Amino acid sequence: MILLMSDWWSTMDLVEKIFWGISIPFSVLFLIQMVMTFIGGDLDDISADADTSVDGDIGIDFQFLTLKNLIAFFTIFGWTGIICLHSGLGTVLSTFIASIAGLLMMVVMASILYFMGKLTEEGTLKLSNAIGKVGNVYLTIPAGRKGMGKVQIQVQGLQTLEAITDAEKDIKTGAVVEVVDILNDQILVVYPV
Repeated sequence: MILLMSDWWSTMDLVEKIFWGISIPFSVLFLIQMVMTFIGGDLDDISADADTSVDGDIGIDFQFLTLKNLIAFFTIFGWTGIICLHSGLGTVLSTFIASIAGLLMMVVMASILYFMGKLTEEGTLKLSNAIGKVGNVYLTIPAGRKGMGKVQIQVQGLQTLEAITDAEKDIKTGAVVEVVDILNDQILVVYPV
């Protein structure tokens, strides 16, 4: 077996040896990286505080030069170079095509990570979304804005929010109400349905 590999290796020219020397170790690194990604082993800093960057977090910037992208570049570069040489293309053309293929792989991987980072959902509750929605009174709402009660309503998920009313009678627990306005960007103004 070792003799066969030695004979195989000695029949190659220098450029092909370089492509094989790049493709094999980087393919192994690529496979390790992929396995670690699937089992969660690519965490940058396990002890980091999750709340530190939440306030202004807008996702991941476009990151072209990363370790993952460089491993992908050299993996694709090596294998594309080998394929081009075996297809009869010259050394310069094979190296050029392999470089372009590696750069394209880097762009694809950077783009995937960039767009995955943009797949975030803003958790800020927008009370303006509640206007026109119907909910149930959770705590009795006093008539004529004489006090606050609470309403359960579907706004970006089920929410229990403070509410007042201009109705002439108290709105009892369990009654159905509709949101007609928002007061001070935090209190619902409701009327019975």
